[in-house]
Amino acid sequence: MAAPVSIREDQLTRLVALSPGDGRLGGLVRRVCAQALSLPPLPSCVGVGEPQSEAEAVVAEFAEQFSVDVSAITGEQRSRLRKQLGDSTFSVVVQMYIADFIPRARAGLEALGIGSEYLGWVSGSIAWDHAGDPSDLVFNDFLPAVGRMRALDPVTSELVRLRGAAQHNCRLCKSLREGTALDAGGSETLYGDIEDFEKSALLTGRAKAALRYTDALIWTPAHLVADVVAEVRSRFSEAEAVELTFDIMRNASNKVAVSLGADAPRVQQGIERYLLDADGQTVFS
Repeated sequence: MAAPVSIREDQLTRLVALSPGDGRLGGLVRRVCAQALSLPPLPSCVGVGEPQSEAEAVVAEFAEQFSVDVSAITGEQRSRLRKQLGDSTFSVVVQMYIADFIPRARAGLEALGIGSEYLGWVSGSIAWDHAGDPSDLVFNDFLPAVGRMRALDPVTSELVRLRGAAQHNCRLCKSLREGTALDAGGSETLYGDIEDFEKSALLTGRAKAALRYTDALIWTPAHLVADVVAEVRSRFSEAEAVELTFDIMRNASNKVAVSLGADAPRVQQGIERYLLDADGQTVFS
């Protein structure tokens, strides 16, 4: 049976519906992340204002930095978060990823005028899920589903991934190279132009449009420039633009590892090749 080529229409809704426990920490994280981004917050089953405890204050501070610039999170902030949350630290940080990047993806899709089928949760009713595991739904369901998408060419996908890796300063991501993209024409010479891509003579106009859109969703999602949006519309099909948006979100899951200082590369020097297989899974040689 052929692998799916798109994520399910309810995929984002399932993530939005997650509300572990009494939902208070999730509600706090959603408010803080949206405020940091100047974007509409994800709905939450519990309305939460200012932090009401030391633990909530620590979570709010961490969530704000997670959204603004994850690479600037300090070791002290990590220690305080772990001290307050203990075994639930990872789950709460995954909730930060959901609260941080779904609003960005929504902003991108709405600006492009595409993907409304994935945004039913914006105006529809939500069946809150208090028992679901955010880590499971993100890492075992959503991310592989995006990885199975194949409308976008592999070199563009890899350029976008490496740009996100640099912007979030994910050491692991920067050390990896996807094999299908290498076989399709990707190279270290080409990838070396990503940092200053506007001046590149190697990168195509289509590639530069994808990289501008990537930067916009990472740094200015509330203020997407009309020219950036128009260029994506003109250079990519609707299916490609949807995949491009979700690729950027998928890649941004590296913020979880970066925020927790768990992004060490698997190799001490050089790069490591891997394959994003037909099931959307990362396979190392």
